[in-house]
Amino acid sequence: MPVHEAAHAVISRMEEAMKERLAKMAKDLSVMRTGRANPMVLESVKVEYYGQMVPLKQVAAVSVPEARVMEVRPWDPGVLTDLEKALQKADLGAMPQNDGKLLRLALPAMTEERRRDLVKVLRKLGEEFRIAVRNERQDAVGKVKKSFQAKEITEDDLRGFEARIQKITDSFVRQVDEQVAAKEKEILTV
Repeated sequence: MPVHEAAHAVISRMEEAMKERLAKMAKDLSVMRTGRANPMVLESVKVEYYGQMVPLKQVAAVSVPEARVMEVRPWDPGVLTDLEKALQKADLGAMPQNDGKLLRLALPAMTEERRRDLVKVLRKLGEEFRIAVRNERQDAVGKVKKSFQAKEITEDDLRGFEARIQKITDSFVRQVDEQVAAKEKEILTV
């Protein structure tokens, strides 16, 4: 493989890894509870169904009829009590109300203190993802520098690749910051 292609492949792999980190961050942020009901907070809930633990979404439909209310409607009425137990264990800050056909979760309004605590957690999470993106940059720069030390690329090539790597990194760090800011606004909106 020609040397320049190898350096381009390093940059390409770095960019893919950064995209994966950004996608993971988006998923992590989507399950953070805000003042509004969000079905994503139920993503991790597992329900016992015929002796096996399965994700809630495989046994029930979740809807949000009001801003702070979620309805969980099982496809098989026989799983209603197991579903209720799973939601109680999930510790969502609301006990499910069983009407015989579906479960209703009325989420309490978040206190100002709880919102501030969530913002602290959110900012810490954002910093962890910024560090992860910078670590990807560091790995890529290290590989490109090895190519330079092995006399596979010129010093000008090295500077060009480093500048491109930095530009891509800055773009991903900016995207992390934008996602954190949007989620912070969502959390703080009453």
